[in-house]
Amino acid sequence: MVVAPLLRLPLTGVRCVGRSYRPQFSAVKRDICPQSLQLNIDRAKSFSTSLSKWQVQDLDRTRNIGIIAHIDAGKTTTTERMLFYSGFTRRIGDVDEGSTVTDFLPAERARGITIQSAAITFHWPPGDGAESQPAIQDSSAPRSANSHTINLIDTPGHADFTFEVMRSLRILDGAVCILDGVAGVEAQTEQVWNQASTYNIPRVIYVNKLDRDGAAFGRTVREVSSRLAVYPAVCHIPWFEGGDGSFVGVADAVNLQGLRWKEGEDGRSVKMSSLEQLDAEEPALSEELRRARIALVELLSEEDDMIVEKFFECDEDHLAVSPMDIVDSLRRCVLDPTSRIVPLFAGASFKNMGVQPLLDAVVNLLPSPPEAPDPEVSIGGVKGGLRRLLSGDLIVKQSEEASQSSKGKKKKKGSHSVDPKDAISKLESCALAFKVVNDAKRGVLVYVRVYSGSLDRNSLLFNTNLHLSERAPRLLKMYANDAVEVDSIPAGHIGVVVGLKHARTGDTLVSYAGNKPTPPEPLTSLQLRPIDVPPPVFFTSVEPHSLSEEKRIHESLQLLLREDPSLHVTVDEESGQTLLSGMGELHLEIARDRLINDMKAKASMGRIEIGYRESSTGASGSVTKIFEKDVAGRRGKAGCTAMIEPFSGETSSDVTEDTILTRLIDGNNIVIRAPGLQVERVRDDEETSPFLPPGMDLETLRTALQNGALAALARGPQFTFPMHNTQVTLTINPTEHLFGSDTTTSALSAAARQATSAALRDLVAGPGTVMMEPLMNVIISVDEASLGSVVHDISSSRGGHILSLDEDVPVSATDASGSGSISEDPLPPIDPKRVYAPADPFESPSVDLDMPMSTSHQRTITAKVPLKEMVGYLKHLRSLTAGRGTFVMSVDRFENMSAQRQKAVLSELRGGF
Repeated sequence: MVVAPLLRLPLTGVRCVGRSYRPQFSAVKRDICPQSLQLNIDRAKSFSTSLSKWQVQDLDRTRNIGIIAHIDAGKTTTTERMLFYSGFTRRIGDVDEGSTVTDFLPAERARGITIQSAAITFHWPPGDGAESQPAIQDSSAPRSANSHTINLIDTPGHADFTFEVMRSLRILDGAVCILDGVAGVEAQTEQVWNQASTYNIPRVIYVNKLDRDGAAFGRTVREVSSRLAVYPAVCHIPWFEGGDGSFVGVADAVNLQGLRWKEGEDGRSVKMSSLEQLDAEEPALSEELRRARIALVELLSEEDDMIVEKFFECDEDHLAVSPMDIVDSLRRCVLDPTSRIVPLFAGASFKNMGVQPLLDAVVNLLPSPPEAPDPEVSIGGVKGGLRRLLSGDLIVKQSEEASQSSKGKKKKKGSHSVDPKDAISKLESCALAFKVVNDAKRGVLVYVRVYSGSLDRNSLLFNTNLHLSERAPRLLKMYANDAVEVDSIPAGHIGVVVGLKHARTGDTLVSYAGNKPTPPEPLTSLQLRPIDVPPPVFFTSVEPHSLSEEKRIHESLQLLLREDPSLHVTVDEESGQTLLSGMGELHLEIARDRLINDMKAKASMGRIEIGYRESSTGASGSVTKIFEKDVAGRRGKAGCTAMIEPFSGETSSDVTEDTILTRLIDGNNIVIRAPGLQVERVRDDEETSPFLPPGMDLETLRTALQNGALAALARGPQFTFPMHNTQVTLTINPTEHLFGSDTTTSALSAAARQATSAALRDLVAGPGTVMMEPLMNVIISVDEASLGSVVHDISSSRGGHILSLDEDVPVSATDASGSGSISEDPLPPIDPKRVYAPADPFESPSVDLDMPMSTSHQRTITAKVPLKEMVGYLKHLRSLTAGRGTFVMSVDRFENMSAQRQKAVLSELRGGF
């Protein structure tokens, strides 16, 4: 095969036949296994033998990417085309038929949506992998001239599965954001975009569905600038037959050529036209292509000095700048975290148009693992980058802060600290378990992203979240629902560990030299990109069919919790009911399907209810309780004093010297005080006191008292709902509440629980409590004609408050979208009029960009509505908008209910039960 002509083509791996270019798949064997995935097992097995030979230089030809978008924007459809053109599958799967590779769960195929993210590995350009192919050493050749390994993750789009998107985003090096060319930038698109910004993930944008009626590429480009606050670098413009006909291809502003696909075919055959040919055949398109190239070079020149130099070398001719110079400039802008330039491409995945150039863009523009932003880690309460940790600087900083805080406190003789460089040098691997799946055939699969070192088979993994060790008996490389066994997973790659009994989603796993069960102290607190789990707002009861099934039900529920930490399981003390809580109605429906249909649990699920909260309206008195009881033949005795008061959301300012803990958990603030407790620091991470019982340190005392208070707060005194916005102050007097060896951790927890419960009961006789309900951030997308009726329905019938129309509202820090606000200093807005966007075929040239373009133009309503009023709202919205309205919502906060509303809800609840 001749290499030189290949390097000049935008579609790598194609050969010239006259004016037609057809991808070659000669490297892909044709003995593909006739399974649902059509996976080439022979090629995968031969590939697995080379996995053990992965070297650092191979990481340069690896891409860990994800696809993020609003629901129904075409994520799974685009993924199917990527797998087909890479030679991974022989036929294109269809979402409507339930034949896609990545949507393999029965519930996904039945509903036609993505529920859980799927990981899949393929190669682009088609080949047997980066390991077996020598790199083409040519500075003028694009990166897409070499075969790259792409680890692709297809994420859900539904708002109920926001947490699933969050845990997948953490381990990505780059992302493809897909937009619907008809709907433009939708509400959920903004949410996932902000989530990706939280982790500084480089992105490219792909405008899909340009073949549909009503598609407006130019309007979508302007919405990208106004709603996503970035500068779209338009690399493709749509090619409509005759200027206003059907969508037939794209014009490439980077390579100055047209790419045309024949409608009705599988998309392998691409006709390429030079700028001169377009001048003769499509003069309007060629003129627009020149404007797009000029706008692209001008935009890059604003942020990249090197492209300015190339521009001057070309005698200030925008068209003379070479495509490789533009690609390199785009890549520099994508990798620069301060740049607001994002490359934008066009296509129609369902019609098999535009996917191959998108794959080239993934390889050419998105970063390899060594180039990706340094992931944030936390060790001993000190946060920093992973590279700082591996160099030893972060542990040195943590040791210095620990020694600073221990100044003036006595240090036990013989105490020593671990040499940071020695600790890091013996760290063999560091990985993040970002996903846990219960597979019917293979058991529990733990998906991991390895960040440093190499995770080997049979290595001993220490879980820094659970503080336990377990071996990794088997390692797999996943191909959606199929897998190949490997000996090791090196840094920068994604794989699966089979056989772990305790690892959960979000856990950090480390292995240490010598197979030591526990690494040195600083490393035991290492955390890789932790996620704040949002509070659940819906719950349902789970009842086993018989007592013999109860144990099996709880085992199945534990598996569900390992898979999805945004699910919660609690047991009601009075009724004994098991309650399953989640993020939304669909979320709990899917959990019910998994429990009953997939795990074959013999249980019944109650109706889905709203998770209300209870809050104190005033302060209680100080209540002291002494717990004294024999437990399991051992005497236990401890005391505690508790006081309850409302919590405003801000940490208490009256922190005194005797305060040993102030912690905010689930909306409640726990303050523990120990007057007269003389604290001594034994080691950098351990504190004790001569007043504590033998064998107990200060951290154990804190944990026991905290757990006791949390257990009491789980049930309100008046309405039995969990407490919220409540501050508990626990006081331990060493001379009155500690009784030597009789004071055990269980006795301390019991004393704290009894004292807190008594203080809560004291509230009923005093200031009382009030019910709280979830208040939701609701973003509704409707057409212009339906705007009035939807606004009236929200503000009058549902008791909501309209915040804005067609304006961006800052996401609350308690939003389910992640771990807080995106940026303390928001970037200045971008004027859409200054952004290049080609004119849409049916758009009036005199249209005002600030005004709606037609009655079908999408409008956005932002409101705050009580969750109770949003139950079943989708059906009502569809009836108001003739099926065109959509909405997303997330928890804003819990709000006190009025007396009238509280009475109505209580009567409904009592009548329902």
